Formats: sequence, structure tokens, C-alpha cells
Amino acid sequence: MITTRIAEFRDLLPEGGRLMGLDVGTKTIGVALCDAGWSIASAAELIRRTKFQADLERLRIFASAQGVRGIVIGLPLNLDGTDSPRTQSTRAFARNAQPLGLPILLWDERWSTQAVTRALIDADASRARRAELVDKMAAAYILQGAIDGLMMG
Repeated sequence: MITTRIAEFRDLLPEGGRLMGLDVGTKTIGVALCDAGWSIASAAELIRRTKFQADLERLRIFASAQGVRGIVIGLPLNLDGTDSPRTQSTRAFARNAQPLGLPILLWDERWSTQAVTRALIDADASRARRAELVDKMAAAYILQGAIDGLMMG
């Protein structure tokens, strides 16, 4: 099931459990994980995109190995909250990821990449290092926002 409503997503996870956050780009997928108690999200992995079925299989293996119970996918809305071509692509990715058999929450990610990039610049990370880290750190930023929302409601 795919939802944009956090209460609905929480209802699909009655016993909590680890969540996987995804920052889906055209060339890479940033992956993050949180603990079963939904306290903190951490950057986990960067998947270089190939064919969708191969990407999905990597996510399936990762989710199974980590005991993931739900997925949070960053939804790249326009600044005014409307859909963009990337938003449509992300919604299609979420629909195609349903065979993983896990509930999926689409979470507003409008500021994630900018926030992470700024933090990396502030930390004096080189341009090459930023390119290597930004997607999986953005996934952690997205996931942290969602778990904060889950814990508030």
C-alpha cells in the first residue's frame, strides 16, 4: 500500500520495526535505515541505478537482511507543493516497488538535498565527497523527518 498520510502509514506498522528511507534519483538511489524504535535515521547505502528489476532486487535483499517493515520514499514536490515530472517518476517508482510487500509512505522532500549539501559544505567536504554522500544522506534526512512525524502523532 502507498500513502502520503503518516497516520495511515503508522496504522500499517502496529508493532513498529525498522524503516528504510529512499532518495530516488535518475542515476542513484540513496538508502537510509532507522532503528526499530524510530529514534534515529542513518545513511546506509548508495545504489547506482541500472535496470529497475535489478534495483528492486537489491532493495529486496537489503530490506530482508535489515528486517525492514516499511519504506519511506522522498517525494520531490515543487516549492508550491504541486507535482513535477520528477514527482511523477517517483510515484511510478513507488507503484513499481509494491512487489516488495512493504507499506510505502511518500514523504515531502523539498528541502532534503539542499539541507544535506549545505551541511556537507559547512563540514568542508570536497565536491567529490559531497557527490558520494549527498543521496544517502538525503535519504536519512527524509527518513528522519518521517520518523519524527510518526513519533509526534
